Amino acid sequence: MNRHRFITLALLFLDIIATVIVFTFVAFLRGLPIHDELTFAALIVPILAIIIGLTLIDGYNPRTDMISVNYASQHMIALLAVMIGVLLLTYGIITSPFALQSSRSVIVISFVLLLPLTVAYRRLFYLRNLRFRGEQWVVFVGDAVSRELFKIECQQCRFNQPVIFCSSSPETHPPIAGVDAPALATLQSVLQEIETSHRSVEAIVLRETPKELTPAVTQKLVKLYFSGIPTYTLELFHEVYWRKVPIYRLNQIWLFQDGFRIAREPVFERIKRTIDIVLATLGMLLTAPVLALAGLAIWVESRGPVFFTQTRIGKNQAPFRICKLRTMRPSASTALYTQPNDERVTRVGKILRATRVDEFPQMWNVFIGDMSLIGPRAEWDRLVEGYEKKIPCYHFRHFVKPGITGWAQVNYPYGSSSADTIRKLEYDLFYIRHLSFKLDATIILKTIHVMLFAKGR
Repeated sequence: MNRHRFITLALLFLDIIATVIVFTFVAFLRGLPIHDELTFAALIVPILAIIIGLTLIDGYNPRTDMISVNYASQHMIALLAVMIGVLLLTYGIITSPFALQSSRSVIVISFVLLLPLTVAYRRLFYLRNLRFRGEQWVVFVGDAVSRELFKIECQQCRFNQPVIFCSSSPETHPPIAGVDAPALATLQSVLQEIETSHRSVEAIVLRETPKELTPAVTQKLVKLYFSGIPTYTLELFHEVYWRKVPIYRLNQIWLFQDGFRIAREPVFERIKRTIDIVLATLGMLLTAPVLALAGLAIWVESRGPVFFTQTRIGKNQAPFRICKLRTMRPSASTALYTQPNDERVTRVGKILRATRVDEFPQMWNVFIGDMSLIGPRAEWDRLVEGYEKKIPCYHFRHFVKPGITGWAQVNYPYGSSSADTIRKLEYDLFYIRHLSFKLDATIILKTIHVMLFAKGR
């Protein structure tokens, strides 16, 4: 069995067993009649909820850095969200007698105990897998320019696995200025080392076209593929490992490839619109006190309007007026980007930006249909005009409604240059191509993480 699949199944099995043991143990401590009240069938609800919640944060993906503080905080948020969901389902939706309704404290205490337990054995699995993966390489096959660009991409995406760079043919292309060319091996020698088990490889990445590979090399790649070593095109590697679409793949017919099925489905669009209306209405009601306090703080610190409006570009490149809380001084300059420690941002504004509270008024834009809760960032019309001229196929991101939060916003920090915009476009295009309720739910959990840990700017 593939090692990654084994780890995924092992974590899944441990989560089920841990849930059953912890709930049973807590119920016993609370004096509940376990055999009559807390059966395995009753625990299906929290078990499924935990599996869904942890799946959304890649809690079953062996490549997830499960020893990082970032993952631990996302894990905590996911389980707390699952706990709230189980409580609402058990006491608010299920009307017939249900075993979990015996005690709210059993649910709460069980999730509190499950939090460190489920993180602990994930850390153990990750550390063991890390020792194993330390010997595994990724083989990249491409020309000089693509090799150097891939090296830069690995650094930017914090991809720490060792990479072997290969070329299938002689080349004379000059290296990129200012970039150290990666050490080069011959593809034939690397394939020979893999076949003789002298080198452990996790994946092979091809930037070469089929015409550049000899029949003998192609046959070896096919043999390795069916022996369990996957071969990815560069585009597929970006999507599987880094969850984005490489910018080099963009052309005018890119949208005609596989994918985008749900994005083109009217039923999905209507369901999403209904969810937007319901959640935006609920959000405006719940955040009204926060907006009132934030508005008062803005006015006290710097007299002037509480709200800030600006023309942004929406779906199908239609302009609309966005509404946000003002975070800059009324007399601030109209520079295109916000810089770190920008003097234009007020003290209150820094807090509002870090916690994303300044974005709350956009729920009105969601309610009236200009935006969705989740989608690509709605960009300023002045910036879009420049991006359209500089970035090929930038308009693809306007095929869906912009969102208050989105895949690019939770995976890449605030951008203040055209290079940052290109990077975020890669994440936006991944979102458009793989649009789904599951991906939206993942973004919501990651957004909560950003807000709670003040990672906005």
